[in-house]
Amino acid sequence: MSVVLIDAYDSFVYIVEQYLSDIIDERIVLRSSLNNINIIQEIRPEFIVLGPGPGHPLESGHVELVKYFAGHLPILGICLGHQAIGAAYGARIAPASIIRHGKTSEIWHDSRGVYCYEKDTQKVVARYHSLIITDDSVPEDLEVTSRSLGDNYIMGVRHRTLPIEGVQYHPESIGTEQGMNLFRGFYDTYVA
Repeated sequence: MSVVLIDAYDSFVYIVEQYLSDIIDERIVLRSSLNNINIIQEIRPEFIVLGPGPGHPLESGHVELVKYFAGHLPILGICLGHQAIGAAYGARIAPASIIRHGKTSEIWHDSRGVYCYEKDTQKVVARYHSLIITDDSVPEDLEVTSRSLGDNYIMGVRHRTLPIEGVQYHPESIGTEQGMNLFRGFYDTYVA
């Protein structure tokens, strides 16, 4: 079994890969580009992780991957990957009025999907973002799964019928409580 992790030139993508190594044997890391569709088709992974990184999701190559593989492979989006999931379904991505870089926040979540192993409906997460999915643009295909308690930003979305889920924060960060639970929750809910 394998997973493809798309590296959007994030300096900590190797930590995401390390987390994934605890649940799946083969991890293939590909740099983000618009040419990854053919490579992923050849690899035939069990799922895709759209990693974090700088910039706007429309310029990352992630949106094209969501549009192409939706309904064919489970997709987990982290930060930029989360925004790309939103953008792929028509959400507006805009600058946050409060920027969070290396800050922890408490979030509320729905205890389903990636959150299925969380005992409490609140947890502390590490945030590194200046863009958000705007509340007024969440498309019908997506449901909000988590929000930050302080500034009420969307911290997670899930497709209503397909195995696609994203989180705005960084589960691989030391600042996120029990981040490994998110990866296990995704795998056990959508892949296993």
